[in-house]
Amino acid sequence: MYRAPVDEISHTLKSVAGLRKALEDGRFGDLGEDLVDAILTEAGRFATDEIAPLNEIGDTEGAVLEHGEVSTPKGWKKLYRDWIEGGWNGLTGPEEYGGQGLPTLLSVAALEMWNSGALAFGIGPTLTMGAVEAIEKHATDELKAKYLEKLVTGDWMGTMNLTEPQAGSDLNALKARAEPVGDGTYRIFGQKIYITYGEHDFTDNIIHLVLARLPDAPAGTRGISLFLVPKFMVGDDGSLGERNDVFCSGLEHKLGIHASPTCTMIYGDGKFGDEPGAIGWLIGEENKGLACMFTMMNNARLAVGMQGVAIAETAYQKALAYAKERTQGRAPGHTGEGMSPIVEHPDVARMLMTMKALTQGARAICYSCAEALDMARVSDGDEAKAWSERASLITPIAKAFSTDIGMEVASLGVQVHGGMGFIEETGAARLLRDARIAPIYEGTNGIQAIDLVMRKLPLSGGETVARLIADFKADAEAARASNAPALEGVAKRLDGAIDDLETATAYLQKAISEGRQTDALSGATPYLRLFGLTATSAMLARGALADMEAPEAGGRAALARFAALNLAPETAGLVASITTGADSLEAAKAALSS
Repeated sequence: MYRAPVDEISHTLKSVAGLRKALEDGRFGDLGEDLVDAILTEAGRFATDEIAPLNEIGDTEGAVLEHGEVSTPKGWKKLYRDWIEGGWNGLTGPEEYGGQGLPTLLSVAALEMWNSGALAFGIGPTLTMGAVEAIEKHATDELKAKYLEKLVTGDWMGTMNLTEPQAGSDLNALKARAEPVGDGTYRIFGQKIYITYGEHDFTDNIIHLVLARLPDAPAGTRGISLFLVPKFMVGDDGSLGERNDVFCSGLEHKLGIHASPTCTMIYGDGKFGDEPGAIGWLIGEENKGLACMFTMMNNARLAVGMQGVAIAETAYQKALAYAKERTQGRAPGHTGEGMSPIVEHPDVARMLMTMKALTQGARAICYSCAEALDMARVSDGDEAKAWSERASLITPIAKAFSTDIGMEVASLGVQVHGGMGFIEETGAARLLRDARIAPIYEGTNGIQAIDLVMRKLPLSGGETVARLIADFKADAEAARASNAPALEGVAKRLDGAIDDLETATAYLQKAISEGRQTDALSGATPYLRLFGLTATSAMLARGALADMEAPEAGGRAALARFAALNLAPETAGLVASITTGADSLEAAKAALSS
């Protein structure tokens, strides 16, 4: 059973992601460590005691569509009501609309715990929080007044409607259309697929954010607008009126996250209302909808990164508990009677330590992304720009590296369980099934790698990435200067990883500047992993050095040393692939068409 690692989460927030210093500097008003600790403790309790026990039920029962209505598994509707009554949906929401206005750092920490408890539960509120941010930043005051408070409290949930059968990652092919009525509203027509929580029984209204084209819109992504489309019309007094012309026509039968309804949504079929067309309101400017939606998508990308961390944490806990109980063979040095617990076997210990190091490294990366988002909001001028660009740089790494390691760690968890891992009753297989969607969600990880290389490396002429690498160098130097025996070899190996990262960065920047796009794109995915592994080693060293006198310091130092000496050496192979692999890939592509 999952137990929220509140102490480790708190340590990473305060000592690796910089929350303690921000609190000491008064960057978040009167928020103090006592309140932070209280929030984390209660969030951990709720995730452990309330959410996690319903995960298996959610997986086996799943969401069900009957007569156009979706029912969630037994106990899930009450779980959601208890969750919003605890105020969790409004942690970072604007205070003027009932939110608590807390830092993103606290929100992502809580998101990790919700998703560790049950990924299928955690993804729903994530989209509502993203919808709140998009509406707050881009909608009219009238729309904010009518919809934001209910979304902030969680009384209503929000969705994100991009994908169509012919338009997945490439939104140039989007065909959903919006026709102006002349009274400020629009009639929306089209089909959207893979819409998470597009229909459910958690709330009595669902607010859809929908991308569609106006009749005279330019071709491609320059001609996409964003519309707010409620399931039920809302009166000026906030009361619910007639059903809008939008409905769920089917649920996908998925590999995992069975309790999360993944819907095909039909807009403007004439099923509801006096005339065909779902009634919607424009958010932002005409033909500028993609920019508005990216406000929501960037929020969701970090949240999906947290899903990778969440699954990895649960998989590690489950595998560790099993390895301590399961006996098999006799490990070297075993002196007890009978067989050894498999945790004593070096190969099993290696797998478990790999799981733990990757999980905590990805956690630190995601929390550091949240730190940059928070600091950008509370800063001005050049400082705000620097933090904003750092957040932009880290976001694709947080999303892609974390969800990749979520899969990797969940797969290792099955391996630690051996044959029992392949049996559903242990729950290890469920975690692997659930984890598989996260590298696809919110822009596939290949797209994240392309974004990192093509759009983020050039930020401020390369200074943004240089400053982040400089931070890693400072971590290596701090490890060296500590002379701590427990960190022996860490600085040297971290130096090597940083050198590999700098070499790969310079190569890709040169390829971009010279117009060698194929070379840059061919190395994008290994570059993102190289970045993630280097950051993991640097940040684990930072966390170990933060409080060398703490009771947990020995374990953190041992983990940092394991990561540096066992995981960081992979960067040498990655830099070779990045700088020399493009020609071989181009030559091999011919075989794909033969």
